[in-house]
Amino acid sequence: MSIHQPSYRILGLLDRLLFLSRGKTVYYGPPAALPPFFSEFGHPIPDGENPAEFALDRIRELEGTQAGTNDLVQFIKSWQEKPLSRAVSSASTSPLGKPSLSLKEAISLSIARGKLVSGTSAASTQTAATAEVATYANPWWVEVWVLTRRAFTNTWRTPELFVLRFGAVVVTSFILATIFWRLDNTPKGVNERFGFFAIAMSTMFYTIADALPVFLIERYIFLPETAHNAYRRSSYTLSNAIVAFPPLVVLSLAFTGITFFAVGLAGGAEGFVFFALIVLASFWAGSGFVTFLSGVVPHVIIGYTVVVAVLAYFLLFSGFFVTRDRIPGYWIWFHYLSLIKYPYEAVMQNEFGADPGKCFMRGVQMFDGTPMGKLPVATQVTVLNAMSKSMRIDFNSNSCITTGTDILAKQAVDQLGKWGCLWTTLAWGFLFRILFYVTLLLGSRNKRS
Repeated sequence: MSIHQPSYRILGLLDRLLFLSRGKTVYYGPPAALPPFFSEFGHPIPDGENPAEFALDRIRELEGTQAGTNDLVQFIKSWQEKPLSRAVSSASTSPLGKPSLSLKEAISLSIARGKLVSGTSAASTQTAATAEVATYANPWWVEVWVLTRRAFTNTWRTPELFVLRFGAVVVTSFILATIFWRLDNTPKGVNERFGFFAIAMSTMFYTIADALPVFLIERYIFLPETAHNAYRRSSYTLSNAIVAFPPLVVLSLAFTGITFFAVGLAGGAEGFVFFALIVLASFWAGSGFVTFLSGVVPHVIIGYTVVVAVLAYFLLFSGFFVTRDRIPGYWIWFHYLSLIKYPYEAVMQNEFGADPGKCFMRGVQMFDGTPMGKLPVATQVTVLNAMSKSMRIDFNSNSCITTGTDILAKQAVDQLGKWGCLWTTLAWGFLFRILFYVTLLLGSRNKRS
């Protein structure tokens, strides 16, 4: 802080004064030490005169001489090298009767008292000088509470960010609901369900990508605060997760409420609850993944590029475009690392496994999508009867050809149950939060000395 023409009352509020002359230090110390300093320099300060104003005037006079302030610069160096007892005895009390501390002493005292910046008293000064300084200012749970409250406050001050994210989810849900409106139980409806699930689950991860800049913006605050042990990195990681979770619940309910009944998904109330949970788990895993990347990448543009590319790979290896049994062995590891694989398989089982005996293809529907599908229905029935006699299998136009269990087996969705997929998706979210914590440890090793 620079003060021009400082008054006597302002001097009483300061612990240290710094005077510069053409970039060189001509005085640094407490205000109370100005009179003895200039007395020893040979220019005593008259009684009743403002020490700071006298010092400024004297420095300005010396600057007008041929030698300038070189003598004063050399004198302050020798003055500071003298025994500390002399300086302390001269500056132990400020004009208002308060002790004057160095910056390091003030920080140490404040941390020992559980505060980052605080006033001091004579008794607390003596105690802090002999007491061991705590590593952190506050207990772990206090840090989590303070950081969580601060993050919630920042979120509350920028509601437009959540409104935009909520709007994107609502618009996407509305578009999907209108495109895949009331799907039937025909082979065409089954294929359209595949498309809805793939797009819906990948949407969770793309929508949550807006959380990427959060830590990249806070990094310049996080680094100096943790460098002085203002709080633990684990506290920051947990508070970040706590603040991120409530909006995900709102987004999950909005997406589920708009799409589940409009698309005509199976399972009833139980299916609705599970669909909402897997959507929430997908948001949670996507949020953890993006948060982890924010601790690794140095720039927002690089982060978005990585997010888009990796999510595209996840979708490719999720089992929608290429089933697991068709993925080459040297790429199968990416299939199990895909974040979209588990929610996709979960909603597939929630839809086609809710009623294993439910039929999705009957009789002549087996010809849909083939050249024979363009023939008249009567001709298709004749062909079906001929096939029945030839194969000696009794089926007709009402016979069930494909059930939900058959569809799951064909899509190679048979390794984990739907609840296993849900827990795995949640575990991914926690794993990425842990990895984010590791990046904070490795990326900010600076410590307060």
